[in-house]
Amino acid sequence: MKIRTLVVVLALTALLPTAARADEGMWLLSLIGKNYADMQKAGLKLSPEDIYSINQSCLKDAIVGLGNEGSPFWHFCTGEIISDKGLMSTNHHCGYGKLQEHSTVQHDYLRDGFWAYTMDQELPNPGLTASILVRMEDVTAKVKEALSDDMSEDDREAAIRKVCKSIEKEAVEGTEYAAQVKPMFNGNQFFLFVHIIYKDVRLVGAPPSSMGKFGGDTDNWSWPRHTCDFSMFRIYTAPDGSPAAYSKDNVPLTPKHHLPVSAGELKDGDFAMVMGFPGTTDHFLTSYGLEETMNITNKLRYEIRTVKINILREEMAASQATRIKYASKYASCSNYWKYSNEQNKALKALNTMGVKKDVEKEYSEWARRQAAPKYSRALGLIQDGYAARSAVEETRQYLLEGMLTGPEAPMFAARVGRSFKHDLEQNPKADLSRYDAYISDFFKDYDEQVDRRLTAALFGYVYAHMNADKCPEFLKAAQKKYKGNWEKYVADLYGKSAFANQEALGKLMQKPSAKQIDKDPLFQAGMGALEAYWALNDDLSKEKEDNLQRGIRDFTDGILQINDGRKLMSPDANSTIRLTYGNVMSYDPRDGVSYHYYTTLKGVIEKEDPNNSEFNVPERLKKLYNEKNFGSYADKRGELPTCFITNNDITGGNSGSPVINGKGVLIGLAFDGNSEAMSGDIDFEENLQRCICLDSRYMLWVIDVYAGAKNLIEEMDIVR
Repeated sequence: MKIRTLVVVLALTALLPTAARADEGMWLLSLIGKNYADMQKAGLKLSPEDIYSINQSCLKDAIVGLGNEGSPFWHFCTGEIISDKGLMSTNHHCGYGKLQEHSTVQHDYLRDGFWAYTMDQELPNPGLTASILVRMEDVTAKVKEALSDDMSEDDREAAIRKVCKSIEKEAVEGTEYAAQVKPMFNGNQFFLFVHIIYKDVRLVGAPPSSMGKFGGDTDNWSWPRHTCDFSMFRIYTAPDGSPAAYSKDNVPLTPKHHLPVSAGELKDGDFAMVMGFPGTTDHFLTSYGLEETMNITNKLRYEIRTVKINILREEMAASQATRIKYASKYASCSNYWKYSNEQNKALKALNTMGVKKDVEKEYSEWARRQAAPKYSRALGLIQDGYAARSAVEETRQYLLEGMLTGPEAPMFAARVGRSFKHDLEQNPKADLSRYDAYISDFFKDYDEQVDRRLTAALFGYVYAHMNADKCPEFLKAAQKKYKGNWEKYVADLYGKSAFANQEALGKLMQKPSAKQIDKDPLFQAGMGALEAYWALNDDLSKEKEDNLQRGIRDFTDGILQINDGRKLMSPDANSTIRLTYGNVMSYDPRDGVSYHYYTTLKGVIEKEDPNNSEFNVPERLKKLYNEKNFGSYADKRGELPTCFITNNDITGGNSGSPVINGKGVLIGLAFDGNSEAMSGDIDFEENLQRCICLDSRYMLWVIDVYAGAKNLIEEMDIVR
């Protein structure tokens, strides 16, 4: 058991991300052989080649990174292929945006769920991509040939871009693949990832949101859970099997590998392996960076989003149409709203700041013994860099959370207005109809009255709380003119703008005028916020920013050297495919409290609250529960398992990742972490860290018994 101690000699070995244990680490697949003995001890029955191989089908061929066509290498979620016809499962919250896009008041898939009982009922999702890893390669030596320690940061980045572009081009030449070189360990190593990216991904099924989001914000980031967090998609290809955009002629993907799905028993201590595309971790963060994260990023994100969250809750509760329009936006906002607050609580409770300072003290003692002076300079550069940008980062958060991503119309006006002006400068009679689809998509999920409330509340909050010297000039002018009456200001702002609603914008597009756009109050507000944000770069010291990046890189390099000869180190997550392994495991979060490793459908019934939308239970589910109609998915106690926990190391992007047993069978879907260890993205706490997972038996029961989608059950390989 790891004890968080101030004894420095223990701090380095026990607390650095490099001190690998079976339950910690997001491992690169190509290096998995070095972990193999530990994985076997934990319960793995497969060979390394069964997990990652470029010569035979293996588990990696069933793991899917979900992205968007504009940025297919940044995976917002993970999925897994579970049939030989390209059927894929992921989390409900990963498919939530697509459910929302397809929903109307008449066909409310968010409320009622959606099921395709035949393939021709499956719904296309333009822009959604599904990436599968073909191979990966360590290209550190090739990249470092072009680098030297005396390079400026700009020259270094230019050299890296040039050599990486060459490596990527060579890797995919003559193929249908896509490639990207990604830095690891803060730029000390580099790996090439080659993917095949599919562009026709169709919605197949999802339970109602009352099940898929059961517990809502209240249960988010906490255990015990009873959330039926899954949705289903299918990957389609051209008839020859190649990636292709949506076409009625496309056919279901024939994958190289798909995962069997378990309907069998699950015990405390069973092996559990998660494969997926984790987004971002920062295990090498110093105490100086931690101070910025806690006192600026997390603090302000939580405080400013609280204003937005409260307004959206009121508006969505009052109208079904508004609920549908803002469901996905609310979910996106609320997830990291709660995360920020819970992470700060965990960081304080676990004394992560003290841990980081102890590590830095030990690092400094090591650095003084090194011939290269860069190691001794590293922490000083880091400290100076964070101190120099503190005020800028605070301003950045206010502008970003309160103005750029808070309300929608000001930024919409700035984006569209700038595009219109550009076209009109090229041709005064330019046809602006090419923006019709974008504009229609925006207004489909927009309510002017809701946005007015958000603008008044958030602009007023920003003015009242941010440093007055950094406040955008247009906001100062509004305060002076309207004497703090932000509702009156917003009434004029929207009432006199051509960008406030689709009808007004249509009139502008019939007779477009760059002069009219320049005078438009919403356009001016959006551009004022943007220009204030862009101007922040002028307030940053480029020298200190460059030194900060150099210091972080050298500090990380030093940590790598200190740990040389110990167990394999895992680099921070960066949306590349990783594997983490551990076990199904209960835990004791605090004195007198013990948590079991699984939950059952009984807990859903116990939590039901008809007066709380987060805990509504569908009548059909209650009927099936009361009848004890659990099909063939009940456990040996006659209960229907819903969720379970493991000690796997996961983060955002792992949502929807398969939880795989020692034989390569899907036992669940990872969907959350626990609040007691929300520090895990910065410092893994193995006594408390838990990965919250949907039990595959609950998923199968919902598909089979609740939804009656026998067509989907029949195409899966179910292991009992």
